[in-house]
Amino acid sequence: MPPQIRESEVAEQWDRNADVWTDQVRNHWDIFREHWNNPAFLEFAGDLRDKTVLDAGCGEGHNTRMFARCGARMTGVDLSPKMIEFARAEELREPLEIHYERASFTDMANFGEDSFDAVISTMALMDGPDFPGAIREFARVLRPGGTLAYSILHPCFSTKGFGWIRDDSGRAIKFTVADYFNDEVWIDRWKFGHAPNAVQVEEFAIPRFDRKLSDYINPVTAAGLRLEEIREPRAPESACELYPEAFRKFRDHIALFLYVRASKS
Repeated sequence: MPPQIRESEVAEQWDRNADVWTDQVRNHWDIFREHWNNPAFLEFAGDLRDKTVLDAGCGEGHNTRMFARCGARMTGVDLSPKMIEFARAEELREPLEIHYERASFTDMANFGEDSFDAVISTMALMDGPDFPGAIREFARVLRPGGTLAYSILHPCFSTKGFGWIRDDSGRAIKFTVADYFNDEVWIDRWKFGHAPNAVQVEEFAIPRFDRKLSDYINPVTAAGLRLEEIREPRAPESACELYPEAFRKFRDHIALFLYVRASKS
């Protein structure tokens, strides 16, 4: 069955999220990004110094800037015009020689074949309706010998029916999964949990396109890429010490993120 949320609607929704999202990310309220996901993914992606790198689904450019500071020559694309506006404004404020374009990661006609040494995508591909199409575009714009690395919510655990079982003290002691095969498109509503108590936090509305693990792997090889590594980063002990309520249950029970790296022959 075709997706019930079109790509144009995804762009409109992220435009609506853009102001609040940008403000909260830049205030470092996304502690899962800051203390778990980004450090782990930086190590997983490998050395990108002096390489031309495409950040697919770059949002307001937080992670694009992170890779640029590591020495990569970055280009960022995103479906949301408003997110690209925020990214370009930050580039003017702090120039890192990043080029941003508004584009779908399934249709990057402005870039020719073999344009990039690497393509990265951080926590974006589960929010688009055409994952195989995105992978085919990544393969097209990658140079021979280039690499693709992406991170997503782990499809085996981040399902519509996930939940925690808690003991009498409220401590999470088990994790439950349901609806793994339910691929109905939906709107996920949530907010960063680390906002100051005095701040009224608005929920984001995120279009989600749930897929199985195989749906995130088979299109990679079907596009002619060579699968190099899959990683399921564990919540670090350092994060658990800083924010035990947020991280300990994940370290003890599940992988929240899935990383995939592949190369082009």
